[in-house]
Amino acid sequence: MDQLDFKPYVPEKTDMKEFTFKAVFIGVVLAVLLGSANAYVGLRAGMTIAATFPAAVVAMAFLRVFKGTVLEENLARTTASVGEALVAGAIFTFPGFILAGVWDNIHIWESIMIMMIGGVLGVMFVIVLRRTLVNSPELPFPESVACSEIVKAGQKGASGAAYVFGAAGFGAFIELFKNSKSFQWIQEYKEFFYKFNPSQIQFLDGDNNRIGEAFRHEGGMYFTSPAANSAFLGVGYIIGTRLASITFSGGVFGWLLLIPLLLFINNSLGNIFTTNPDTSWTDIGHAVWYFQVRPIAVGAMIVGAVFALWNMRKNLTEGIGKAIKDMQSIKAGGEVESRIDHDLPFNKTMIFTGILAIPMAILYYYFSGSIVAGVVAAVVMLAAGFFFSAVAGYLVGIIGSSSNPISGLTLSTVLIASILMVMMGVQGSSGVAAVLGVAAVVCCALGIAGDMMQDLKVGHLLGGTPRKMEIAEIIGVVLAAIALPFILMMLHEVYVFGSPELPAPQAGLMAMIAQGVVNQEMAWPLIIAGMFFAVGLILIKSPSPMLIAVGMYLPFRTTFAIFVGGLIKYIYNRIADRKKLPKEERQLADNKGLLVASGFVAGESLMAVILAFIVLGDDREWWSLNLKDMWSASPGFLDGPGFWIGLLLIIPIIAYCLVALPFRKDKA
Repeated sequence: MDQLDFKPYVPEKTDMKEFTFKAVFIGVVLAVLLGSANAYVGLRAGMTIAATFPAAVVAMAFLRVFKGTVLEENLARTTASVGEALVAGAIFTFPGFILAGVWDNIHIWESIMIMMIGGVLGVMFVIVLRRTLVNSPELPFPESVACSEIVKAGQKGASGAAYVFGAAGFGAFIELFKNSKSFQWIQEYKEFFYKFNPSQIQFLDGDNNRIGEAFRHEGGMYFTSPAANSAFLGVGYIIGTRLASITFSGGVFGWLLLIPLLLFINNSLGNIFTTNPDTSWTDIGHAVWYFQVRPIAVGAMIVGAVFALWNMRKNLTEGIGKAIKDMQSIKAGGEVESRIDHDLPFNKTMIFTGILAIPMAILYYYFSGSIVAGVVAAVVMLAAGFFFSAVAGYLVGIIGSSSNPISGLTLSTVLIASILMVMMGVQGSSGVAAVLGVAAVVCCALGIAGDMMQDLKVGHLLGGTPRKMEIAEIIGVVLAAIALPFILMMLHEVYVFGSPELPAPQAGLMAMIAQGVVNQEMAWPLIIAGMFFAVGLILIKSPSPMLIAVGMYLPFRTTFAIFVGGLIKYIYNRIADRKKLPKEERQLADNKGLLVASGFVAGESLMAVILAFIVLGDDREWWSLNLKDMWSASPGFLDGPGFWIGLLLIIPIIAYCLVALPFRKDKA
């Protein structure tokens, strides 16, 4: 549609309440809550879920009580989604400081500064790029359009809040009952190891004469059930059958091909049983995954990220060129007549961006110990941040923020910064810290840029004022940056970054690359093997080598659960197709399914954060002890077959909710 023919939901000349205290307050509270939930699910599953949809519904539900307008709801949603975007940048990089040995835990002040500088810069970059991307008729902005339809439906009374809150409550219930020692009758997954019979290999010459010793090889196959995890099932449902299947294929490659192969080849692993009788084959299988399969996955991720950027080169070049051309045509600080095209002043935005370079340089000097390195790193960050923010915004316009590959873009920054640190002689922990610092700021900027571009498009469709939304985003970034580092610190102390509970795949990748380049400690044989594996995938035109590599990097039960969520979405789509619903009804059903899945993700993740608070408060043992005494009348109940309850009861219930509830007719 031509921009001149565009008519927003709220006419541009309407005088309606928009930037109010209640809208901003609700948005900030939701930003912290949704950011906390996404921190947990992102560290576990390696991907975050766009908060725009649940934020829109929850904001509508709360503001309806206070008789808020649709523009207040839009502004609250815009502010709320900041938390998810900002924490995505943090979880993809901050754990890397710990995994690289630079930090022993999350450093609060450094983390606040990184998130605040990166987030505000993301807002500044988007202000420059907004007109080009939001007004482009070539960018469909699928998630933005879907979100605007949800908001419009909410004005007619169909807010969908019941679906979000109901699913969130059930997800929280599952997390509570499988993690509390008092109620642990749901076992999330079951893993076991099938040990093959030992085999011998002899070296023979051409006449079948023995010319070498016979080697006795042992090994086996690792198996696990899908995790009865509402968050992972919700993630698989949201990203869809195709992406869930691609991710799971990486798990199959890593766990069902590479681990048995490496166990068979590494005959000496069997000697571990002699020195440590308590070690099981399952433990050894996990060790092989952690120390050998994951570096292979890292190599595949590197090539996958480069290949993804190469595939987008034409669109990216056109998008960046268009942004620069549009930027040159805008008069500095010039006002526009239309309220829906009124941004923060362009000249002040550029000045403030330059001012932010000063604390950036100071921060990088703190990390690297070199003034020159600090200044160079700041310049690199500004250039890379703006370029990749344009990339992120452009990709959001095509595929939505849920699939925005900011980790791949950040990886490019890590490689550039690592080489620069080596060239300037900054090595050791200081060099690694400087590289990760650059990556963290860039990643936070990209997260905000992609999310904000989506929010501004929603606001554009609804008739929101860009200037007011931009101010709300800055407020949300500053306040969320103060709160979220404490959540990350707590999650590490309870679940530990890099463990099977919180594998933090992207952060581990960033740490490994930074250490490998700066300190020349990279496990090059495994990394290179992973690179050639990705090259092979590219040659056979395999979809998304990056996602396959992420699947190799994650625990198998996680990718299996995501795959099951994708299968549930497939069943839903088949049923919806057979019903032959009218376009509007199908869109309504799709939105309901999305809200239910988002509720599952948010509910389980928030309960995990609450339980972490309990653990840190040293209350859990007292709490569990007392409640266990209350359950002592049924001792067999606590020791029951929790695995079967999860597999045959919990997963089917979640599947039923995701398939049946979207077709439910709401009461008028």
